Amino acid sequence: MDRIKHAFASKRNLLNTYFTAGYPSLHDTIPLAKALVEAGADILEIGMPFSDPLADGPVIQGSSSVALANGMNLPVLFEQLQGLRAAVPETPVLLMGYLNPVMQFGVEEFCRQAAAVGVDGLILPDLPLDEYEEFYQETFKKHGLKAVFLITPQTSEERIRRLDSLSEAFLYLVSGPGTTGGTTLPDAEAQEKYFERIAGLKLRNPRLIGFGIADKAGFDRACGHAEGAIIGSALIRALEDATDAPAEAARFVRGIKSA
Repeated sequence: MDRIKHAFASKRNLLNTYFTAGYPSLHDTIPLAKALVEAGADILEIGMPFSDPLADGPVIQGSSSVALANGMNLPVLFEQLQGLRAAVPETPVLLMGYLNPVMQFGVEEFCRQAAAVGVDGLILPDLPLDEYEEFYQETFKKHGLKAVFLITPQTSEERIRRLDSLSEAFLYLVSGPGTTGGTTLPDAEAQEKYFERIAGLKLRNPRLIGFGIADKAGFDRACGHAEGAIIGSALIRALEDATDAPAEAARFVRGIKSA
């Protein structure tokens, strides 16, 4: 079953929750995944901690530093994810991270192990599009992994259409300039025009809006312009001092998805 396509076909106002593997504790990955889904998360985006996360703001950078210090790395993550599909059998799961660790691990082996544990797709913001087409696209496809690409307000129509043609998952709309978890609100009028411009392109892939969405009001606004939204930094922030991380994650999601 194509879990990503099924999620978009069967639900509206999807919530994609990002959390960093190995944070706040090394072995929280599967308990957090289970708690988030049981509370109402529709898609899981599991961050692979990296020492130089270019697209991530200070909150996610901080969680990556903690996770790395806890001992998280790709071999440990894949070992933990052996229990993924027992915990969340039907929920789409994406791995989000950066190209360098994947290349060090070996792209073919990385894709093989990701597919073996039930991962559905990959988000690698620093993967150049030309390199993806020339070197990695066939490997992703061979292992049934969907590539998710980011679009920003500065992305040209030509590139957007190219990204749309290459993706079999969804398009990640970055809500404004800056990194994840930014506190500076983008110009509301400019943002509205951006979302309207994307909608007017009649792209074939669904869209999720991310960056800067921190609460139910922001989630609801994003759902007015796309099929759903991605929340990461606000969830990580909620877990910082939690005595029971899965319970806190569940409480956070219920607050976002409440009627």
